[in-house]
Amino acid sequence: MRQRLTGFDYALYALLACVVIATLYPFVYMIAVSLSDSVHVLKGDVFLWPKGWNVDVYKVVLQDPLMVRAYGNTILYVVLGTAISLLVTAAGAFAVAKKEMLFHRGFMMMIVATMFFSGGMIPTFLVVKSYGLVDTIWGMVLPTAVSTWNLIVMRTFFAGLPKEVEESGRIDGLNDIGVFVRLALPLSKAILATIGLFYAVGIWNNFFSAMLYLRSTELFPLQVVLRNIVLQGVSNSNQATNIGGDTILVDESLKFATIMVSTLPILMVYPFLQKYFAKGALIGSIKG
Repeated sequence: MRQRLTGFDYALYALLACVVIATLYPFVYMIAVSLSDSVHVLKGDVFLWPKGWNVDVYKVVLQDPLMVRAYGNTILYVVLGTAISLLVTAAGAFAVAKKEMLFHRGFMMMIVATMFFSGGMIPTFLVVKSYGLVDTIWGMVLPTAVSTWNLIVMRTFFAGLPKEVEESGRIDGLNDIGVFVRLALPLSKAILATIGLFYAVGIWNNFFSAMLYLRSTELFPLQVVLRNIVLQGVSNSNQATNIGGDTILVDESLKFATIMVSTLPILMVYPFLQKYFAKGALIGSIKG
């Protein structure tokens, strides 16, 4: 029998609908403005649907050498950084998940303490500089390689794995590394996919590390280029002046087009990894 909806259910649905509209409208508006003709944008006629259909701004964004280079840098940072972060986080979480490990409690206390205390920006920069990581790709992936929260979630997940799995590996002659690589990791695809997505999104949106550790424009990620365009209001590409007759209008359309080009790729990853969330983050947060 179908359950009857109450007044509270309708109010909840209405609230969720408002949240969805408030979340989606900025993206819909930016897409509409970036695809509309300059005349309609200037008149303020564009709200939800493009008018005039003009893709010249996207051509400028996608053909700009600075944007193309920044896109390549960002993809490199995301792939390399996510791989390193997953490897280090999974290895550390697997180790501290073993209560029989020497100084187990002390290591956990030191790890948790980093969630509340840090050395600060200047000491961190000095450490990164002393290792020669400034103005290199490693400065973008190594200083932020491990998230304490992600390590704790993954540690809880590993602590919930059946003991029989490890015992069977020991019987087959596997050491700790063999158990981790050949047994623990294959059973942890859900948590690896979830934590990997968190790391990838964080690296994709990371511009603060680039501002601290990078000096060469050839190494700038996409978010730094996007930040400069949004704050300065002027594209580094001279081609922008060839579109439309109003510079302010072109700059505004260029901002929205750049934001969409830099945002949509990472948003498209979510639907493919959404099924791992319940199995990964939720299980990893309640077990142990």
